[in-house]
Amino acid sequence: MRLGLISDTHGRLRPEVFAVFAGVDRILHCGDIGSIGLLHELETLAPVTAVYGNTDGLELRASLPQVVELDLDGLMAVVTHGDQFGSPTPLRLREAFPHAEIIGFGHTHKPVLELVDQTVTIVNPGSAGAARFGVGPSVAVMELEAGLPPRVRLVQLRAQR
Repeated sequence: MRLGLISDTHGRLRPEVFAVFAGVDRILHCGDIGSIGLLHELETLAPVTAVYGNTDGLELRASLPQVVELDLDGLMAVVTHGDQFGSPTPLRLREAFPHAEIIGFGHTHKPVLELVDQTVTIVNPGSAGAARFGVGPSVAVMELEAGLPPRVRLVQLRAQR
Protein backbone atom coordinates (compact mmCIF):
# COMPACT_ATOMS: atom_id res chain seq x y z
CA MET A 1 0.00 0.00 0.00
CA ARG A 2 1.25 3.46 -0.89
CA LEU A 3 0.02 6.47 1.09
CA GLY A 4 0.27 10.20 0.54
CA LEU A 5 0.46 12.29 3.73
CA ILE A 6 -0.34 15.98 3.62
CA SER A 7 -1.07 18.66 6.21
CA ASP A 8 -1.54 22.37 6.74
CA THR A 9 -2.69 23.19 3.22
CA HIS A 10 -4.73 26.13 4.52
CA GLY A 11 -6.78 26.16 1.31
CA ARG A 12 -3.81 25.89 -1.04
CA LEU A 13 -3.18 22.75 -3.07
CA ARG A 14 0.08 23.04 -4.99
CA PRO A 15 0.04 21.46 -8.47
CA GLU A 16 3.13 19.33 -7.75
CA VAL A 17 1.19 17.43 -5.07
CA PHE A 18 -0.68 15.71 -7.90
CA ALA A 19 2.60 14.43 -9.36
CA VAL A 20 4.02 13.32 -5.99
CA PHE A 21 0.79 11.52 -5.05
CA ALA A 22 0.21 9.91 -8.48
CA GLY A 23 -0.54 6.24 -7.91
CA VAL A 24 -1.09 6.39 -4.13
CA ASP A 25 -3.77 4.08 -2.72
CA ARG A 26 -4.95 6.50 -0.02
CA ILE A 27 -4.28 10.06 1.11
CA LEU A 28 -4.13 11.06 4.77
CA HIS A 29 -4.72 14.77 5.44
CA CYS A 30 -3.54 15.75 8.92
CA GLY A 31 -5.67 18.90 9.26
CA ASP A 32 -5.75 22.65 8.66
CA ILE A 33 -7.29 21.87 5.30
CA GLY A 34 -8.87 25.21 4.53
CA SER A 35 -11.86 24.11 2.45
CA ILE A 36 -13.92 21.04 1.69
CA GLY A 37 -13.21 21.63 -2.01
CA LEU A 38 -9.53 20.90 -1.44
CA LEU A 39 -10.45 17.43 -0.18
CA HIS A 40 -12.58 16.88 -3.29
CA GLU A 41 -9.57 17.77 -5.45
CA LEU A 42 -7.41 15.25 -3.58
CA GLU A 43 -10.13 12.61 -4.00
CA THR A 44 -9.50 12.70 -7.76
CA LEU A 45 -6.21 10.92 -6.92
CA ALA A 46 -7.26 8.45 -4.22
CA PRO A 47 -9.65 8.03 -1.28
CA VAL A 48 -8.94 10.64 1.41
CA THR A 49 -9.02 10.21 5.17
CA ALA A 50 -8.88 13.61 6.87
CA VAL A 51 -9.13 15.27 10.28
CA TYR A 52 -9.86 18.88 11.08
CA GLY A 53 -7.22 21.24 12.43
CA ASN A 54 -7.32 24.26 14.69
CA THR A 55 -7.84 26.75 11.82
CA ASP A 56 -10.53 24.76 10.01
CA GLY A 57 -13.99 26.29 10.02
CA LEU A 58 -17.37 24.94 11.06
CA GLU A 59 -18.09 23.14 7.78
CA LEU A 60 -14.99 20.97 8.09
CA ARG A 61 -15.38 20.49 11.83
CA ALA A 62 -18.96 19.30 11.29
CA SER A 63 -17.94 16.70 8.73
CA LEU A 64 -14.53 15.51 10.00
CA PRO A 65 -13.25 14.07 13.28
CA GLN A 66 -10.35 15.44 15.33
CA VAL A 67 -8.70 12.00 15.44
CA VAL A 68 -9.06 9.01 13.11
CA GLU A 69 -7.91 5.48 13.85
CA LEU A 70 -7.65 3.09 10.94
CA ASP A 71 -6.11 -0.20 9.94
CA LEU A 72 -3.55 0.18 7.18
CA ASP A 73 -2.52 -3.25 5.90
CA GLY A 74 -2.63 -4.69 9.40
CA LEU A 75 -0.96 -1.72 11.12
CA MET A 76 -2.95 0.45 13.54
CA ALA A 77 -2.66 4.07 12.41
CA VAL A 78 -3.77 7.33 14.01
CA VAL A 79 -4.22 10.61 12.14
CA THR A 80 -4.59 13.86 14.08
CA HIS A 81 -3.69 17.49 13.62
CA GLY A 82 -2.09 17.47 17.05
CA ASP A 83 -3.05 20.96 18.20
CA GLN A 84 -4.86 19.43 21.18
CA PHE A 85 -1.34 18.74 22.58
CA GLY A 86 -0.09 22.33 22.20
CA SER A 87 3.06 21.89 20.12
CA PRO A 88 2.97 18.12 19.53
CA THR A 89 6.11 16.01 19.80
CA PRO A 90 6.61 12.40 18.79
CA LEU A 91 6.98 11.35 22.43
CA ARG A 92 3.76 13.13 23.46
CA LEU A 93 1.87 11.56 20.56
CA ARG A 94 3.20 8.11 21.45
CA GLU A 95 1.98 8.58 25.02
CA ALA A 96 -1.45 9.74 23.81
CA PHE A 97 -1.88 6.86 21.35
CA PRO A 98 0.01 3.89 22.89
CA HIS A 99 -1.74 1.33 20.65
CA ALA A 100 -0.74 3.06 17.37
CA GLU A 101 2.00 1.73 15.12
CA ILE A 102 1.81 4.71 12.75
CA ILE A 103 0.94 8.28 13.78
CA GLY A 104 0.44 11.08 11.25
CA PHE A 105 0.13 14.63 12.52
CA GLY A 106 0.51 18.28 11.49
CA HIS A 107 0.18 21.65 13.20
CA THR A 108 3.88 22.54 13.59
CA HIS A 109 4.46 23.08 9.85
CA LYS A 110 7.79 21.29 10.31
CA PRO A 111 8.44 17.91 8.70
CA VAL A 112 9.19 15.13 11.18
CA LEU A 113 10.03 11.49 10.62
CA GLU A 114 10.85 9.61 13.79
CA LEU A 115 10.87 6.04 15.03
CA VAL A 116 9.75 5.86 18.68
CA ASP A 117 10.31 2.78 20.86
CA GLN A 118 11.81 1.10 17.77
CA THR A 119 8.32 0.23 16.56
CA VAL A 120 6.18 3.36 16.05
CA THR A 121 6.59 5.45 12.92
CA ILE A 122 5.61 9.07 13.56
CA VAL A 123 5.31 11.43 10.59
CA ASN A 124 4.54 15.09 10.18
CA PRO A 125 4.59 15.77 6.43
CA GLY A 126 5.16 19.48 7.09
CA SER A 127 3.07 22.24 5.62
CA ALA A 128 1.94 21.78 2.02
CA GLY A 129 0.51 25.31 1.91
CA ALA A 130 2.46 28.52 2.19
CA ALA A 131 6.05 28.33 3.41
CA ARG A 132 6.13 29.40 7.07
CA PHE A 133 8.54 29.55 9.96
CA GLY A 134 11.52 29.40 7.60
CA VAL A 135 10.56 25.92 6.41
CA GLY A 136 9.62 25.18 2.80
CA PRO A 137 6.46 23.29 1.84
CA SER A 138 6.50 19.49 1.89
CA VAL A 139 4.44 16.29 1.88
CA ALA A 140 5.29 12.65 2.60
CA VAL A 141 4.87 9.31 0.86
CA MET A 142 4.66 6.11 2.91
CA GLU A 143 5.08 2.57 1.58
CA LEU A 144 3.59 -0.33 3.52
CA GLU A 145 4.54 -3.91 2.73
CA ALA A 146 3.71 -7.00 4.78
CA GLY A 147 6.53 -8.03 7.09
CA LEU A 148 8.49 -4.79 6.68
CA PRO A 149 8.46 -1.60 8.74
CA PRO A 150 6.82 1.42 7.06
CA ARG A 151 9.10 3.29 4.67
CA VAL A 152 8.59 7.04 4.53
CA ARG A 153 9.99 9.69 2.24
CA LEU A 154 9.60 13.41 2.92
CA VAL A 155 9.22 15.34 -0.34
CA GLN A 156 10.04 19.04 -0.58
CA LEU A 157 7.72 21.09 -2.78
CA ARG A 158 8.66 24.25 -4.64
CA ALA A 159 8.42 27.27 -2.37
CA GLN A 160 6.61 29.51 -4.85
CA ARG A 161 4.22 32.07 -3.47
